[in-house]
Amino acid sequence: MTKRAPAKRPPIHMIDSEADTLTDLALARQDQSPALAELLLQEIDRAKIYTAAKIPADIVTMHSRVEFVDEGNGQSRTVELVYPVDADIAAGRISIMTPIGAGLIGMREGQSILWPDRDGQQRRLSIVKVTRSAIAG
Repeated sequence: MTKRAPAKRPPIHMIDSEADTLTDLALARQDQSPALAELLLQEIDRAKIYTAAKIPADIVTMHSRVEFVDEGNGQSRTVELVYPVDADIAAGRISIMTPIGAGLIGMREGQSILWPDRDGQQRRLSIVKVTRSAIAG
């Protein structure tokens, strides 16, 4: 039996100040959520970094509204990506410190990523639309 290489993740992009804040957040959460913290740190490490003024408009940043499809179940969702203190799933605000939140950050409209869910199962998330907030960055 041959071992398959993991799927290559698409390029991602982040705002410099958000990358710094997310690094601090992930490091602070390593004891509580080590696997998630490590995934987020890996994403930050591989991201192309921009200033807030220069990041393309179709990139998922903090406080973006993101429409995405979970290809595993075909469900379409629209959420706002927020910091943990602002999370409220009933209001559609999803924390960056959730598997889906960490998978969405830095993605671009039209991209898909194979990403682990809470149970460790790989899910394909496809970005349909990104609407950036005036407070993003």
